Amino acid sequence: MSSFTPNRRSLLKGGVALGAGVAAPTIFTGQSWAASHAYTNAPQGGSVTLGFNVPQTGPYADEGADELLAQQLAVEHLNGMGDGGCLNTFSSKALKGNGILGKKVEFVTGDTQTKSDAARASAKSMIEKDGAIMINGGSSSGVAVAVQGLCQEAGVIFMAGLTHANDTTGKDRKANGFRHFFNAYMSAAALAPVLEAELGADRRAYHLTADYNWGWTQEESIVASTQAMGWETVNTVKTPLASTDFSSYITPVLNSGADVLVLNHYGGNMVNSLSNAIQFDLLNKQVNGKDFKIVVPLYSELMAAGAGENIKGVLGSMNYNWQLDNEGSKQFVKSFGEKYGKPPSNSAQTCYAQVLLYADACERAGTFNPCGVVAALEGFEFDGLGNGKTLYRADDHQCFKDVLVVRGAQNPTTAYDTLEIVNVTPAEQVTYAPNNPLFGGDEASLGTCNPGA
Repeated sequence: MSSFTPNRRSLLKGGVALGAGVAAPTIFTGQSWAASHAYTNAPQGGSVTLGFNVPQTGPYADEGADELLAQQLAVEHLNGMGDGGCLNTFSSKALKGNGILGKKVEFVTGDTQTKSDAARASAKSMIEKDGAIMINGGSSSGVAVAVQGLCQEAGVIFMAGLTHANDTTGKDRKANGFRHFFNAYMSAAALAPVLEAELGADRRAYHLTADYNWGWTQEESIVASTQAMGWETVNTVKTPLASTDFSSYITPVLNSGADVLVLNHYGGNMVNSLSNAIQFDLLNKQVNGKDFKIVVPLYSELMAAGAGENIKGVLGSMNYNWQLDNEGSKQFVKSFGEKYGKPPSNSAQTCYAQVLLYADACERAGTFNPCGVVAALEGFEFDGLGNGKTLYRADDHQCFKDVLVVRGAQNPTTAYDTLEIVNVTPAEQVTYAPNNPLFGGDEASLGTCNPGA
């Protein structure tokens, strides 16, 4: 394999460094979840099977391909192969590189197709036919909500991949589901101060929004945060997820009086809508006496690569970027780069971390019983997986950590540094109450853990 050598740069502009301290992990005896307690797909032999459900086709297939690479790498490290990756930097030291609870880790895969029905069907097959005890992956909030509901019903753990809608750990939260990725509220909370500082408080925004639960909550969150700082929302227009040409949606923007276009799109949708906007020369126009701007609230390196030069100067947010300068990130970049010849994407890091977090919870709980795993993950504080200090909040199973504000680089030196980190927003600035109205309010409830059989 070719190797990838990271070229790091000074990253923080007003960012706040996190303290190194992190709470010691709780070690469970497993007695509360004794072997006599039946649960779905309890491993019977010397191995345990995980299910990796990713978009191998459809508009988010690029993200899915990177997720699968990372999941395979996580399995290697759990089984004691390779350089051990983030087992070397993880603040919890429960994992020893001998599988999970002494059982070799195996995996099966499914194709979500970025469709909820297809994702549920593939997850159901992995659980019922292949004996998967945990499902990880996905690059769509519609998929995540659907699969999370299935896993709750089946009595297995769901470790979400890329799911950014507030709903996943909001109104649709489930006791058997966990999300390491950040959400739409966090993106808006991190972006708003930067948008105000760079673009001003007197702006008129036009939104194009993917027409499913992620797009809706992303639009709702960014509208709320920008209106709070003085922006006017000119229009909000929903676009089908299957769209590939957004020209007909861009044309009305020109005559709307808007001076900012917010693209609540992801993956191939964002690449195409941004490319169409550039074709209309929006970034070279002046409206209301101001230079026209485009904002992409949710970024990924894979999207940036697909959009090419079109992303130069365009602001957005990210859950993770390989250029982060912490020990966990440097270890993961090294392991992933040496194996695959490129740096990891934000989708790769998320799924890699989720696999390790599940395995570690099993070790600390002393069982694969989902209810033991839930107890081990709730309120778990950790470090060393790439994002810095992180908390898995017990109330809603949402991770809280720093959020990155990024911009399309003007002068990238490789195909992999097309985004530059503008600011690292401290976790406390993006933290909200579990009953926040954007997350279902007082009606939202995890329910109870389901161990299944």
